[in-house]
Amino acid sequence: MATLETQGISLHYELFGDRRKPPVMLVAGLGGAGSSWGAQVARFAADHFVVLPDHRGTGLTTRPADGYTIAQHAADLASLIAHLELGPTHIVGTSTGGAIAQVMALDHGAQVRSIAMASAFARVDAYLKREFALRRALVAEADARAVFSCYALFLFSPRYASEHPEYVAAWIERAASAPPERDIALKRIDMIMAHDVVPRLGAIRQPALVICGDQDFCTPLHLSEEIARAMPGAEFTVLPGGGHFIHVEQEARFFEAIRAFIARH
Repeated sequence: MATLETQGISLHYELFGDRRKPPVMLVAGLGGAGSSWGAQVARFAADHFVVLPDHRGTGLTTRPADGYTIAQHAADLASLIAHLELGPTHIVGTSTGGAIAQVMALDHGAQVRSIAMASAFARVDAYLKREFALRRALVAEADARAVFSCYALFLFSPRYASEHPEYVAAWIERAASAPPERDIALKRIDMIMAHDVVPRLGAIRQPALVICGDQDFCTPLHLSEEIARAMPGAEFTVLPGGGHFIHVEQEARFFEAIRAFIARH
């Protein structure tokens, strides 16, 4: 484990695998902690040098009062790549991490070799506005167990939740036992609601993969379709039956799709 003093924060990160192999940065979703990648870390580390950061305000990274924008998160992580002297790095982001990957490619292109965006979005449409307005109200008013019990209803596909109730219950327990600070959680929701780079996506020149489960009720498939349409040449993969947490629900299929994409580039 290590930290980098950058952009006004102490950015916590971990490194896995052989530094001589192609570098991959795994960028977490709204929760922000690198540990949310679970077993995917070991899978990627077998053939890549993996950089696993905690977003500002999450995990072991410091909790500043400001800087909760997608653009600032992109700057934070780009500075880490530069610090490590990795050269252009493959960025794999899920959900909010996919939004951060978009802005890293747009604003810090020299640090980015390719981007893979899983369960992602490039703007907040009417559906997401309703969803995140409700999530914001829950975070502001409800206790942590109620918040994460509700979250689990749309982060996991119905079939997965039905077939793996113990895993879902354990996820709720872990999340509720160490919830984020309420004010930071609200600021992170606000940064999602402010994100809109659809008009800029066509300027991304790095190879891109868009991947989504067709049972994602958090950032539904049509949002991934929108990203793919706006990025000429982007590859697009749909995992049937997958929910928002496709990197958990379909661990092997998710990894193989992204591994093959990275290998091509």
